[in-house]
Amino acid sequence: MATFLATSLCVSTAPQFLASRQAQLSGTTLSCSSAQPAASVAFPVLVQPRASRVCDLTGKKANNGYKVSFSKKRTKHLQQPNLQYKRLWWEEGNRFVRLRLSTKALKTVERNGLAAMAKKAGINLADY
Repeated sequence: MATFLATSLCVSTAPQFLASRQAQLSGTTLSCSSAQPAASVAFPVLVQPRASRVCDLTGKKANNGYKVSFSKKRTKHLQQPNLQYKRLWWEEGNRFVRLRLSTKALKTVERNGLAAMAKKAGINLADY
């Protein structure tokens, strides 16, 4: 147990931290060789950020509102925008771009064009 704990702590923490933990491990001594780099962790951290519910072109996002019951009791309710993932043809890039758009933005793109709306929103379509 002490050997396994020492090797797992050597990979994931600094040697200074190990010295402070020795007293907490009920007298077991731990040694960590400095030849093993801390960057060679065998298990990568798999944390992916959640996509925020915001329209890429118009910036529409959730609205705070109330649900009103029959007895007129108000409870807070978050009104989410109607967002859809859509592949749109980008003429200048000669390819499709995948955007998360509100349905209102889809109608506006049909009227004004994708390049004009992207320029107004200040986004670079080459990143999508």
